[in-house]
Amino acid sequence: MSKIVVFGGAGFLGSHVKDVLSKEGHRVIIYDLIKPSSFLKNQKIVIGDILDEKKVFDTVKDCDIVYHFAGVADIEDACRNPLESIKKNILGTAIVLEACRKAKVKRFIFASSLYVYSKSGSFYRSAKQSCELLIENYHESYGLNYTILRYGSLYGPRAGKGNFLHSVLYKALEDGLIEREGDGEEIREYIHVTDAARCSVEILVPEFKNQCVMISGTQQIKIKDLLLMIKEILGNKVRIKYLPVKSKSHYEITPYSFSPRLAKKFVSKTYVDLGQGILSCLEEAYQQINISK
Repeated sequence: MSKIVVFGGAGFLGSHVKDVLSKEGHRVIIYDLIKPSSFLKNQKIVIGDILDEKKVFDTVKDCDIVYHFAGVADIEDACRNPLESIKKNILGTAIVLEACRKAKVKRFIFASSLYVYSKSGSFYRSAKQSCELLIENYHESYGLNYTILRYGSLYGPRAGKGNFLHSVLYKALEDGLIEREGDGEEIREYIHVTDAARCSVEILVPEFKNQCVMISGTQQIKIKDLLLMIKEILGNKVRIKYLPVKSKSHYEITPYSFSPRLAKKFVSKTYVDLGQGILSCLEEAYQQINISK
């Protein structure tokens, strides 16, 4: 089995990917600014910043595969702090790529986004596009093998406040209110984080070497239908309120307006049903709200 570093392994998606990797028998090193809230006994933890070149190089040394989930992951945060987003997402990625080149890593796995296809997403989108180009440059110039994963809308356990579904469910439970900017006609393809994590490990097969891969849900749903589903699950005891649009960072119907390198869509044979996934998230939110009281 391989020795694998997961940068951003304490984060939402990274924390699930590192667990799948360990269960598959790989030796996993978690690299993040903070200690993960949960980890397995056989996982090594390195507390560090991806801008710390020496620590990144030392961590990657003698490793076979590197997953890169670190950086500014929230679109609104990237808009509010563009310079920080550029440093963490672009320079940070360049530092990890250089470490991989020097260590002769067998494959570099990068967490990108469907926003690379869009004119929306502001600094978050442009940073992801820039990183994809850097990755291709490192492959062309140095032969560094890679897989770029373009994720759709994620939800599930360990999500943070910046996650839309997470914030909606907590507000519904605490305030009996669901708020959404826009008219709810926006379309998304939600994928449960455990499904996304499993797919993120399954792409280690040779077929996906030096490929771009889309990992998103199998069904499209309008936001208004999603919110109605949540309302019904909660016994129609919550109110849905649509607000004027303030942010122009998010796409409405489709992200497709830009043309980066074409990606294969990875479709898992099994997946968590959206309704069941929301029920599970509600249970987690309910428990955490009651613990904090």
